[in-house]
Amino acid sequence: MTTATESVYISIGSNLGERELNLQKAIFHIQKRVGAVVRISSVYNTPAWGFESEDFLNACLQLETNLSPKELLEELLNIEKTLGRERSFKDEYQSRNIDIDIIYYGNAIVQFEKLSIPHPRMQDRRFVLRPLSDIAPQFYHPQLNKDTRNLLQQCRDKSNLQKTTIKLYPNREGLFTSIQFMAIEGNIGAGKTSLATKMSNDFNAKLILERFAENPFLPNFYEDQARYAFPLEMSFLADRYQQFSDDTSQFDLFKNFMISDYDIFKSLIFAKVTLQKQEFELYRKIFKFMYKEIKKPSIYVYLYQTTDRLLEQIKKRGRVYEQSIDSDYLEKINRGYLDFLRTYPKENQLVIDVSELDFVNNQRDYETVLDTITDFAIRQSG
Repeated sequence: MTTATESVYISIGSNLGERELNLQKAIFHIQKRVGAVVRISSVYNTPAWGFESEDFLNACLQLETNLSPKELLEELLNIEKTLGRERSFKDEYQSRNIDIDIIYYGNAIVQFEKLSIPHPRMQDRRFVLRPLSDIAPQFYHPQLNKDTRNLLQQCRDKSNLQKTTIKLYPNREGLFTSIQFMAIEGNIGAGKTSLATKMSNDFNAKLILERFAENPFLPNFYEDQARYAFPLEMSFLADRYQQFSDDTSQFDLFKNFMISDYDIFKSLIFAKVTLQKQEFELYRKIFKFMYKEIKKPSIYVYLYQTTDRLLEQIKKRGRVYEQSIDSDYLEKINRGYLDFLRTYPKENQLVIDVSELDFVNNQRDYETVLDTITDFAIRQSG
């Protein structure tokens, strides 16, 4: 049974593991399973309340839900369990990776065996009242008849709370928007275009796709690599440079962020494999001039596939000019990417092994990849 949409205030906290990650993942689950998160407070570092332990990160949320109070409690407990917490209803305090409490359910007064609303101890807890005052300073307690500001002023708890610079987002779309630019990379047949396209559709991103199909040298290259390698690589470089300069120089006002299925550095990776030494040295000089002017992605995702899986994917998509690609060539390209990643800033790179995943046709596998990227983005934002 459901009720009409109600405005609800919730407190979240964590003092175990990756605290910021725990809070953000809890919010994403709440948004998906409970209701729309409409406001999020600042995040505060707070000492443990009622027991000796590591400091907590605490915040408050306002959300709109059509769940009843009992249904809401049940769903929040399920979210805690999903995130690894086994809640005890004993009257004791303990550390936890996630703690989610209902503070207000509109102006309702609710009393059940395991649920009291408003929260019976909220007026005694500064770590609840301070973030709550960020988003509901004038909300009146339906029993105490005082708003949040007055409750905070009169609170006897004088714990020293530190406001942090951590920003939490109501959903993945908001998180990815803060990234601005993400590149999805991988070897030939790894699925980078498919993933970039799916994510652009799901999160309203400007999609930048490599225009490889338009390159007139590509079919000839697979027939005679020695002859066509240099014009092919120069053609790719010129096209990528022009495209990146045009597409990344300004944001689309109707899109949240940009996502590409390649990074221009791949030009140097492929050129090192395909060109003769003297040709490569000339190519590298030209590349360096161009590369320093190009916008770099905030997150560089590399999709790793085994060589056998790549060959299967290449065969399945049926591009005639790719059918002569052999495993040795793919392995060289893969080594080139991994060598590049050793020089790339660790805080910006994410390698995902998708050899056993079918994120194109299997929604669960797609969610696995999204979760991995999401967790990395949360850590990066912190």
